[in-house]
Amino acid sequence: MDHNAYRTALTESSAGTERFFPPEEFTERRRRVAEAMAERGLDALLVTDPASLNYLTGYRTFEVSVHAALVFRANHCFLQVPSIETGPAVTTAWVDEISGYQWEDIESVVEPLVSQLRGCRHIGIDPWNAGLRYGVMDKLIAQLGRERFEACGDLLAGVRLIKTEAEIECLRDSARITEAGLQAAIAMIRPGVDENAIAAAGASAMLAAGSEFMSMQPIVTSGPRISVIHLNHQQRVIQPGDPVFLEFGAVRQRYTAPMMRTVVAGEPSDQMLRLRDVCRRLHDALLESMRPGNRFDDAAQAAEAALAPVAGEVFFSGVFGYSVGAQFPPSWVEGTGYIARGQQRQFAPGMVFHLPLCLRLPGQWGIGMSNTVLVGERETQPLTHNDWQLTTCV
Repeated sequence: MDHNAYRTALTESSAGTERFFPPEEFTERRRRVAEAMAERGLDALLVTDPASLNYLTGYRTFEVSVHAALVFRANHCFLQVPSIETGPAVTTAWVDEISGYQWEDIESVVEPLVSQLRGCRHIGIDPWNAGLRYGVMDKLIAQLGRERFEACGDLLAGVRLIKTEAEIECLRDSARITEAGLQAAIAMIRPGVDENAIAAAGASAMLAAGSEFMSMQPIVTSGPRISVIHLNHQQRVIQPGDPVFLEFGAVRQRYTAPMMRTVVAGEPSDQMLRLRDVCRRLHDALLESMRPGNRFDDAAQAAEAALAPVAGEVFFSGVFGYSVGAQFPPSWVEGTGYIARGQQRQFAPGMVFHLPLCLRLPGQWGIGMSNTVLVGERETQPLTHNDWQLTTCV
């Protein structure tokens, strides 16, 4: 059978069998998006980011490198997927219409999208989204006109930034599984063990505890390798006195609550303890500042003050927090909000951030400690539970 017959057969036998959230959850999400669209006079959104597709419909697959699109209107959701993804679309997505295309023929996606969008005068797009292919947009503009398309990436980002209760529960589940993975990895750390064995122990524990496929694999580096940001395990053998950096993020219904820990294979030095203490002060300064009504910039300024005593010694990324939620490989970063200088958005209840507090001494080592935290009505509380100890493993 071809993919159309396959879709029909699955619709009759298995429609919705892989859905997790109830329809009321998507009704509420779509209501919020439709209200934001109405305020801007938009008739439709053309959505191509895998996480945004998931947010609006529940659609999920591990194959997110191919084109997929949602034409979202207040009263109709049209989901376009490759022929090989009609199965996940039928079983996971809450939509009104599913259309498959031959995945080896990307240009065949254009006519169905034109048909859906032809009656729309104001179409919102996110031109900075990596999922929006230039070739597709070029042909849509040629047929529909550039004037119909309006940049509005901040619209959906602003809605996604405020989590529903159901989303927060998934993040709590992820935090629990993440911590189980970290504990299993920490138990493996000692001189003579290599980074891969530590990562394997953590990954195995998270999968056993219920994690889905992860948006980023467990990160494990040791000794001087910690000082180079975004390396990962390469079978380096842990030496006595080495710090070992761990950053894990388990997945529950695509939601990730990451956490960083650093463990020393021996006694931590005074300098290691000093940087650990700076990480804790950064964390506490952020939580104190992450209150409804304060700007992201306000929290960044407070964190910069805590960082100032070591700012000339260590490398820090400059981002004190980033939003997390539903995501797909290659990253668990949601990208809807960043706690950094110049960011003027205000904190609001329901926002969830990972605070990636890692201080690196180039060529030597680094200390990273973090939590994923939830902004509440009056205070911000961690969803993960860092004990702020450089656990000694001998």
